[in-house]
Amino acid sequence: MTITQEEVFSKVQEVLVDALGVDDDEVVPEAKLATDLGAESIDFLDIVFRLEKAFGIKIDQGEMIPDNVLNDPKYVQDEKVTDHGMQELRERLPHADLDAFDESRNVDEFSDIFTVDTVVKFVQTKLES
Repeated sequence: MTITQEEVFSKVQEVLVDALGVDDDEVVPEAKLATDLGAESIDFLDIVFRLEKAFGIKIDQGEMIPDNVLNDPKYVQDEKVTDHGMQELRERLPHADLDAFDESRNVDEFSDIFTVDTVVKFVQTKLES
């Protein structure tokens, strides 16, 4: 049984509404989870748990949000992601649009790559594997 992108979006929307206490009209594809929807680091754990439950998938720690890359001096220097770090993020986050982040590479702006659309694409990738 395949699930359409619209069905994935609808379920992701429900998860985010429940986890973050936002209205469903705020959960649009381009909405940034942290900046626009108010997600904090603890919320990301809840979102991962709820996605696993809603879609019957297993999401390994650091799979959807590889924050350990941002804590590794091999990938980050002076609060900026290095070329090697960007390469690692692109490999680990094929579902994310990293182009805007690549321009600044500021660690503080990393959470902005996580949009509703990024989550939808991640879930689709998990469902197809």
